[in-house]
Amino acid sequence: MLNRANREASRRWTGEPRGRQPVHVVYGGAHLFRADTPRRLGNLALAALNSYAPEPQTLAAALGLAAADTALMEAVHARVVAKLRDEPVEDYRIDFEDGYGERSDADEDGHAESAAREVARGLAAGTLPPFIGIRIKPMTPERFVRGLRTLDLFLTTLIRESGALPSRFVVTLPKILIPGHVSAVARACDALERALRLPAGAIGLELMLETPQAIIGEHGEVAIPSLIAAAAGRVRSVHFGPYDYTALCGITAAWQRLHHPACDFARHVIQIALAQSGVRLSDGPTNLMPVPRHKPSPGSPLTAVQQDDNRAAVHEAWSQHFGDVSHSLRGGIFQGWDLHPAQLVTRYAALYAFFLSARGAATTRLRRFVEQATQATMSGNVFDDAATGQGLLNFFVRGLDCGALTIAMAEETGLTTDELRTKSFLAIFEGRRAASHSEN
Repeated sequence: MLNRANREASRRWTGEPRGRQPVHVVYGGAHLFRADTPRRLGNLALAALNSYAPEPQTLAAALGLAAADTALMEAVHARVVAKLRDEPVEDYRIDFEDGYGERSDADEDGHAESAAREVARGLAAGTLPPFIGIRIKPMTPERFVRGLRTLDLFLTTLIRESGALPSRFVVTLPKILIPGHVSAVARACDALERALRLPAGAIGLELMLETPQAIIGEHGEVAIPSLIAAAAGRVRSVHFGPYDYTALCGITAAWQRLHHPACDFARHVIQIALAQSGVRLSDGPTNLMPVPRHKPSPGSPLTAVQQDDNRAAVHEAWSQHFGDVSHSLRGGIFQGWDLHPAQLVTRYAALYAFFLSARGAATTRLRRFVEQATQATMSGNVFDDAATGQGLLNFFVRGLDCGALTIAMAEETGLTTDELRTKSFLAIFEGRRAASHSEN
């Protein structure tokens, strides 16, 4: 009986998700998507950085880090520039919901097909980001027909044009209230996979939790596991939507913030529900956009006062976004939404600053812990604190996955490249113990 119960527990809680997690997802209206959109967003982000923070210390001041370590900010600035040149967008969501709006059926039909053709072009040209997908309209009474029709048109067109889905393709389902919303889309995916001759499970789902009912169910239970179960194994990740959530909780617009206490509560409940489930969590967006207040007109350049005002507006928005991303990172959430190309600057700046600033102390702690574990192994003692070791290792696992840290940096902990690739302190410990026994 206990063996059966343990097998069931292992099936339900599979551990940390394997593979790369994108650090963000950029949302953009479906009518605007083109095969080269990721590259164009990177160019716009570089232009914003060059205009409003061309030097490391200017960026530090914009982010409220005026007294920051000079070497750290030089490294962060250089990393941001390189990232925006090489891979500006890691994940992109072609949006048929809030970022698209309500349009005629003829318009949405056309945009579903044209966006699919652009994805096919990008797939052939190699211009798509590593992760991509679409967000459809919710399964509410007024909109479910439209949402499912868009899903059908987009996928049918894409397979006709390219013959395959991009790897890691997902469909994002917003404004979920009940498990039936999820199961309806899962059944639609089943039917489309059969009709389009796709492998079973090829279409991943992403659940947007932005209603209180998606967090706590009608009987007071945590609703998230039942929503995931309704997808029959398709859920890759869960995204938190803070603005719909806070509005439905009665919080007025002036106080709707990504790190409002109500959002912290919801995020932590989601984290608990997803722990060791193999499903990842992404945070929501910052809704203050880093855009200048004044635009030049032909024959009328901006005055010095207007230029200063533009810089202040962009810096204010950057500071808020940097703070929001840093808050998520400190809370153990390593992905979030971005809504504007200039937010890519502070997405990566926050990410790199988070890991690079803590690297020295984390290296020392993990190196000492590895030494203690190795000594216990060599002496034949039982070492039973793998959980602490995993917590220390996770810093480097995450830093390597997102590109903030290099293998050379991580090897300063005393771990080898092969050991780091296991991403498991227990596996590392068992490997060293086996090696010690074979030597003896």
